[in-house]
Amino acid sequence: MEFRRAVHPEDPAAVEALVRATGVFSASEIAVARDLVEERIAKGAASGYEFLFVEDEAGLLGYACWGPIPCTERSHDLYWIAVRPERQGGGVGKRILEAAEEEIARAGGMRIYVETSTRAAYDPTRAFYERCGYARAATFDDFYAEGDGKAVYLKIVG
Repeated sequence: MEFRRAVHPEDPAAVEALVRATGVFSASEIAVARDLVEERIAKGAASGYEFLFVEDEAGLLGYACWGPIPCTERSHDLYWIAVRPERQGGGVGKRILEAAEEEIARAGGMRIYVETSTRAAYDPTRAFYERCGYARAATFDDFYAEGDGKAVYLKIVG
């Protein structure tokens, strides 16, 4: 496993394939995941999106995307974290998350917010964040759609 921060031209397609393979994300979510990588390529750091990619001999193993929250002093959003389905549950996601947290703290970040769905399909995702020290800070019922709320998690890192 190798970590890298640089975004490469092939990353939008690789991220799209990865998030699609998880079987959890909707078509619009998959499009957003790809769009954020493309925006980083087009605008560089001015995009506000930071990435951490993890690769192995088979290609993209997982990644995280985060960025500072506009109009805040030290708060960051963790927008995406995803791992190839066959490697989920083996600690890869936790290693990616810890590395992203270190990068955020190193950049002066203190609070990391994560938004996720309250649908049953996201139960493992919410449990993952809780195992990694995130606390549920808010819940918004029916946020994404009827019966699909938004859960907001928070972790203080610096």
